[in-house]
Amino acid sequence: MTFQRARTEEQREIRRRAILDTASAMLDEMPVAAVTLNELSRRVGLAKPNVLRYFESREAVLLELLDRFLREWLADLADELAAGVDEELPMDRRATAVAEILSRSLSGRGVLCDLFGAQGGVLEHNVSVEVVARYKRASLERLTTMTALVRTYLPELGESATMFSLQTMVLAGALSAYSTPPPSLRAAYEAEPDLARFHLGLEESLKLSLTATLLGALPRR
Repeated sequence: MTFQRARTEEQREIRRRAILDTASAMLDEMPVAAVTLNELSRRVGLAKPNVLRYFESREAVLLELLDRFLREWLADLADELAAGVDEELPMDRRATAVAEILSRSLSGRGVLCDLFGAQGGVLEHNVSVEVVARYKRASLERLTTMTALVRTYLPELGESATMFSLQTMVLAGALSAYSTPPPSLRAAYEAEPDLARFHLGLEESLKLSLTATLLGALPRR
């Protein structure tokens, strides 16, 4: 892909979308840690300084993608919860159903979980105050959306729904690192099966953690 110099706002927006779409395609091939600005520049057909005219760093690109994927997931989650949770069920059964749907939905979105895992320790570094503040403002909107979804099916959570929603994203990121071990660690697990207890399946681990969190947060009868 090659570009002529962007002269209009429309052309600049096309360039930004191309950079984001190329980075998204890279994440289908490799983990977040392997995405480099040099390779992104090469694939998008722009010199590295030109990419930096649109995004101040690799982390800024990935933060914007994280927000894109999070918005897409929440839109799908609304439909998944509507189809999978009977609002007439007792509270504990609704909680179990919500935890199962969240776990299944997130485990099918490995890139999103990988980005969650990199967010605090990597992606929110090497960015300006302006960029990280803009991302956090968007994140507040996503958190509000998720909180409203959870409260629809578990109104008993009350104010705890916000913390549960945030913890769900944090857990998905943390557990995803243990569900996708690097080649050397996979080889170690195969050579010594006892070590494989550290290899956690993302869906089952999330389901266990989220179910326990929900049942612990709900009011006692």
